[in-house]
Amino acid sequence: MASTLLVVDDLSDWGPYYPSEHVITFETYLATAHADPDRRMRIINLCGDYAYLSDGYYCSLLAEARNHHVIPSVKVINDLGKNALYRLQLEDFTEPLLRAFKKQNKDGEFALYSYFGTTPDPAFQELARLLFERFPCPILKITLRPQQQWEITDLTAVSPRQLNDDMQTLFADALDKFSKKVWRKSRARKSARFDLAVLINPAETLPPSNRGALKKFIHVGRRMGIDVELITQNHYGRIPEFDGLFIRETTAIDHHTYRFAKKAEAEGLVVIDDPNSILRCANKVYLADLFRTHRVPSPRTWILHKGNAAHLDQLEAAAGFPVVIKIPDGSFSRGIVKVNNRAELDQKVAELFQQSALLLAQEFLYTDFDWRIGVFNHKALYACRYFMVKNHWQIYRHGANRTDSGSFATLPTFEVPRVVLEAALKATQPIGNGLYGVDVKEVAGKGYVIEVNDNPSIDSGVEDQYLGDELYRAIMAEFLRRMENRGKGLA
Repeated sequence: MASTLLVVDDLSDWGPYYPSEHVITFETYLATAHADPDRRMRIINLCGDYAYLSDGYYCSLLAEARNHHVIPSVKVINDLGKNALYRLQLEDFTEPLLRAFKKQNKDGEFALYSYFGTTPDPAFQELARLLFERFPCPILKITLRPQQQWEITDLTAVSPRQLNDDMQTLFADALDKFSKKVWRKSRARKSARFDLAVLINPAETLPPSNRGALKKFIHVGRRMGIDVELITQNHYGRIPEFDGLFIRETTAIDHHTYRFAKKAEAEGLVVIDDPNSILRCANKVYLADLFRTHRVPSPRTWILHKGNAAHLDQLEAAAGFPVVIKIPDGSFSRGIVKVNNRAELDQKVAELFQQSALLLAQEFLYTDFDWRIGVFNHKALYACRYFMVKNHWQIYRHGANRTDSGSFATLPTFEVPRVVLEAALKATQPIGNGLYGVDVKEVAGKGYVIEVNDNPSIDSGVEDQYLGDELYRAIMAEFLRRMENRGKGLA
């Protein structure tokens, strides 16, 4: 488990707060440069001055040189030090500002304080959180002024020494929530070697893992020396505290899940799903061309371009009916329709083109079930048959008030037809070495890859029905191997 240290100019600066052995001076941090080069550290730099070549500046600079995770980073210090640099990054804050001032009326210029992305005024909480994601800094003074519309005119990093009594309480509470490890009492259980964040969305209707599976990941991980903690999108600023990130929320490109993956990768964490896998698997147009280039067996596929009516004529002549039309980034059978004649084709394509400039058309291959092969680091982990909903051609049927799904059967991978396994493994080779769920149809003794999912379902009672806890151990073991290699400086 990594250690968290708070670095101050003088221990007296920490006088107003609860004593902690995690608080040290910059002089002490400077003197303990290489006491234990393998010790993993997280540094919260609370020096009084972040100016160029000051103690605060050198604290963050040396932390990065020592491969310690530090907040604020040197980049953030430099950005906040020059108005021209941070204002370039504020152009997309118009909407958050408008939303804030709909809830709160202010007259004239005023200052707002953010403590680790939190602020006491609920109207400005979203703004504080977004600014902390952009400029991770313990205490940030945000100056706002009404021009033609409200604008952020100044951002300043603030020292705890500049806070009054009320502000010190807000800062201490925010620090406690941001990094509980600073105050955590020692536990009887064996200390974990690594920390793994699992990103979830408690409100998601069809999450990749149910509560039972998440409990299994936590239990199995801790037995292997990995402290597994569930986080949500509100914990973006805590990413540097961890050694790995496991995304168990449905991913998308224009979404916080992708930003979490990018942030974690930039911080040097082991990430599943990694950003490249999200990019490559999120779009079915990309996958179709990838399969074609690498000769992955898959249904015949055509790309339709909005405004090109000739594409529909060519599709009708080449594919006939029925044919399946898909939006590129649909999931859980959403944005996928089967059309049985030209009139339906024209109608459905017109509707779907409102969501995307390109659509995918695929020959219709009916099977009673789809194979789902779980692949991690180019190895098949588990195999399921997902059966179609009764009287329907898909695994899911979305209604106005409910979503139905077909039954399933989980099998050992050695019982899967060889053509199905080979097709699944071949499909993941050009994508990466992450965790994937490959959907394959078996027709006339041949496997046809439908798609590769970067965020496959792992539910307690479904995908683990054959392997049980061994499925979770296999996934956690791969995380452990990668975190150990990352700690040794290996790829």
